[in-house]
Formats: sequence, C-alpha cells, structure tokens
Amino acid sequence: MVTAAVVPVATPAGAAVVNTTYHVWTWNVAGWAMHRGATGNGLVTALSNSIRNRSAHFAALNELCWSQYKAVQANLRGSGWAQDVENFSRFEPHNDTGCGGEPYGLAIFSKAPLGPANRYALAADGSSERRKLLCAPLEARPWLRFCTTHITPSNEVIGTEKINERQLGEVLSRLDSFHAAGDTVIIAGDFNAQPDYGRMNPWYSRNLNVPLNPGNTGSYRELDDTDPASPGYGETTVADGDTTGPNGQGKKIDLVFVHQDRIVGGYTGDSLSIATTCGGPCSDHRILIGTVTVAVTT
Repeated sequence: MVTAAVVPVATPAGAAVVNTTYHVWTWNVAGWAMHRGATGNGLVTALSNSIRNRSAHFAALNELCWSQYKAVQANLRGSGWAQDVENFSRFEPHNDTGCGGEPYGLAIFSKAPLGPANRYALAADGSSERRKLLCAPLEARPWLRFCTTHITPSNEVIGTEKINERQLGEVLSRLDSFHAAGDTVIIAGDFNAQPDYGRMNPWYSRNLNVPLNPGNTGSYRELDDTDPASPGYGETTVADGDTTGPNGQGKKIDLVFVHQDRIVGGYTGDSLSIATTCGGPCSDHRILIGTVTVAVTT
C-alpha cells in the first residue's frame, strides 16, 4: 500500500473536513456489442452481485443500454443496496438509439443519495457516439463528487488535435476545476489509454516516476498504481489473452483516479477475472475495484 502526502484542503471559512473511506467499482460491460441489450442473460445479476459483494459505495458502468440500466437499478433497489431507492443512480447517453433503438451510454450508482448531475459533452470523434463526462455529488456531502467517462478509442487527428488526447484533456480540465473549487472527486471509467502512454503524463502524479510509468507531470493517483507486480501501471483490465501492455502483460485502460491532495494514507486497487455466467464471458473488460480514504469538506 502506498501512502500519499496529505496537503491541507482548500475549504470555505468555517468549514470542517472529514476523512472517509470509500470502495469504488467500475466495469465496461459491452452492453450492446456483446449482449445486444439483454437483461436476462446473467449480466445484470453478475454485476449487481459484484457491486454488493465488494461493498461498493460507488459504481460506474460503461457501454450500458437503457434497459440494462433500469434492470440494474431495480436489482439494487430490490436488495436494499441504496439508502434512497429513488435517488441513487444517474444515466447519460452517448447515443439515443445505439442499443437497437434505445439509448446507450454511461451510468453511475451510489449507495448514498445523489445530488444534481453534471453532464458534459466531449469533443466529437466523428462517430455516431458523443462521448460524455458524467458526475454527481452526494446529496449529504455536496463537496464529494463521483464521476465516470468513456474516452474514445480513436486517436486520429480531428482538426488540429488527436481526439483521444483532446477528450482526456477536457475531462482533466473539468476535474481540476472541481478540485480548485474545493471538491473531492473520484473518477472511474474506461480511458482507452494505458498508464505508460505519454498522453496520460498530465494525469499521473509527478511523484510517480517508475520504469513502467515515467515522465509524469500531473497530480492524480490511480488506485491500482500500487500493484506490486506492475508498480505504477497496475493489473490488466481487458480480456485474458491480450499481451499489448508492457512486458507482454495485458493492457490496462480502465482506471480510477483521485487527486493526490485529497488522499489520506494508503489506497489499493485490483482487477477481477471476467465472469463467465452470461452464456460465456460477461464482457471483454475486467471489473476494476479500489479503496481510498479521502478528505472531504462538510
């Protein structure tokens, strides 16, 4: 476990700061590509059980169909997972008809009630999808915000910029603005960029300089960058058999970030083997989990 330096949090006059530990869970479920929007083939059960079994406080889903979102919502609500069964999730479409005529996109779930969502469109990548950043604060702790995104896999030049890099920069700028305003932000999702890529250097903390991830200039820690087998990089998050990561390991593109100034003590991350209870593999990505204690203004 790595311990991060704690820097006093910028807070309004008279505000208090509390340190709270959160379990974070994220999965790209290939809801249309592999499941064609199905809700009864084991996917909803597998992911809902995993959220509960891992005692998640926050969960993020990428590539989710609207019907699947509603089915997960019902499953978690029915098990008493949420503290407010009417106000614990948010959905944001990338495409209004991308799942056989119904919306397709991102979702976040929180065990505690959520406040109003922040919804940001990212630069267009020339496809039928409009990539997004979706965030929402806790209702009772509006200075704590949970976000997800699914950055485009394309890094073609559109206009004057490579589109994957531009979207990464747009998301980072939003997070930095939240941070500057005093928020504590946890973001989890599919970044379609590996930790050792140069385009991720503005994200990863300048304090992280290891053989698998050098040259960083940023202020964020990824919760799996403590992995002892691949320090600074972490475990693969894609299907078994991939060898396109460093040293022939599987690549890692699903990530959970927190600004290093908000981290208190140690943090951990782990990727989980892909369930095979959906008539075969439930996704072409692994679930990524993490645990972190953060300083939050109250």
